[in-house]
Amino acid sequence: MKNVGKIDRWLRIIIGLGLISIVFVGPQTVWGWIGLIPLVTGSINFCPLYRIVGINSCKIANK
Repeated sequence: MKNVGKIDRWLRIIIGLGLISIVFVGPQTVWGWIGLIPLVTGSINFCPLYRIVGINSCKIANK
């Protein structure tokens, strides 16, 4: 089931890529790998935390 909308999805992907780039450029710390979380959730249109909290930013009705 999708629970991540279009704008939310693109923001997650951009933020995820930005955080991952920290691993290769900049302070080069392992904290940049946290960017995998928003990148993956944006890529699959599903956020487990949204489901727990009951948030749905997807406009399309899930069936």
